[in-house]
Amino acid sequence: MCMKQFNFSIIKKLDNNLGRAGIIETPHGDIRTPSFVTVGTKATVKALTPEMLLDIGIQVVLANTYHLYLEPGDEIVKSFGGFTKFMNWNGPSMTDSGGFQVFSLGAAYGKELSKVVQVTDPSLLIPERSRDEGVEPLASIGNDGVSFKSHLDGSLHYITPEKSMEIQHNLGADIIFTFDECTSPAETYEYQKESLLRTHSWAKRSLNRHLELEAEKDDTVPKQALFGIVQGGRHEDLRKESAKQISEMGFDGFGIGGSFAKEDMSTAVKWVNEILPEDKPRHLLGIGEPYDLFVGVRNGVDLFDCVAPTRNARTGGLYTKKGKINMMNAKYRTDHTKIDEDCMCYTCKNFTKGYLAHLFRSKEMLAGTLASIHNLYFINKLVADMRQSILDNNFDEFENKFMLDFNSK
Repeated sequence: MCMKQFNFSIIKKLDNNLGRAGIIETPHGDIRTPSFVTVGTKATVKALTPEMLLDIGIQVVLANTYHLYLEPGDEIVKSFGGFTKFMNWNGPSMTDSGGFQVFSLGAAYGKELSKVVQVTDPSLLIPERSRDEGVEPLASIGNDGVSFKSHLDGSLHYITPEKSMEIQHNLGADIIFTFDECTSPAETYEYQKESLLRTHSWAKRSLNRHLELEAEKDDTVPKQALFGIVQGGRHEDLRKESAKQISEMGFDGFGIGGSFAKEDMSTAVKWVNEILPEDKPRHLLGIGEPYDLFVGVRNGVDLFDCVAPTRNARTGGLYTKKGKINMMNAKYRTDHTKIDEDCMCYTCKNFTKGYLAHLFRSKEMLAGTLASIHNLYFINKLVADMRQSILDNNFDEFENKFMLDFNSK
């Protein structure tokens, strides 16, 4: 049986020559880009079934390499036919590299750092990789790989680029990523440069092992596409150097990784996408707030993934066309309106703010489900509407109107 191969085509471009609408073909279906990729960390999108995801309009699910390696184990997942069959998802799929978990357990452990920060406080700088006294990082990075302690039971593990490829092949996603080091935007230039050399070395090793594993497959096993990850922190010279080197290695597509300072994310993405090959897809890792999505699409990003829509939903944070609201606010207890008057998601068609406020205050499980349905629908539709606005030649007008309404509160 001949499997459908991975392919990317551009349908229409923005006038700025970077933003575009396209189609990614995978063995398990097409992805209309730009597209929001839903995060199913442990082979599940928390509180939702695959049928709910389809009803929302989700095209792609991304699972987490680190978490599935630890529990239930990638060999067990492989025995079920990969993580998509394990969770009964029949559409396109992705797995990340595990690099961000290394960041979380290492550089970010014990500090209030995330992927997008405003670096204005000198106390956030990590000039000697030091930690707050008494807080030991769970991961240690060397040139060959990363040793880390499981957050589940404290057991010691060691992951190399080759091991990451083997795990991701067992998990069986259509699109996988090279093993990389995700650095904090607060790191020194010297460390960012050192880390970049390591990430590029790991990219070559990841690619070599990936090609070996692909060669071992027969025609009945779908081929997997490997994306190389561009790093370089906040620094223009490092970002451009990384984009140049990664683009020359022969990957099927590219991830734009690392953490960003909020004020310069758009320039960092533009630096990279002006260098990366136009005919291959680009994925901005871990970004999903509305403003950042517009910035990414305008500057040539095709795919985004982020836990924010579902994570915010589980604590009562909901998106509306007029901005974010929190269901724990007392005023919503007697509110008979729906979350967003123009929204056509299952939650908005059937329930009021008052009902959701009751569910959250009562700590009912249904609260997280209904809120997650709405938030994923909102973000997924937003990116789908961006795509349509590119096709309709009115991206600027659409962005201006959306952001004006979204910031109106």
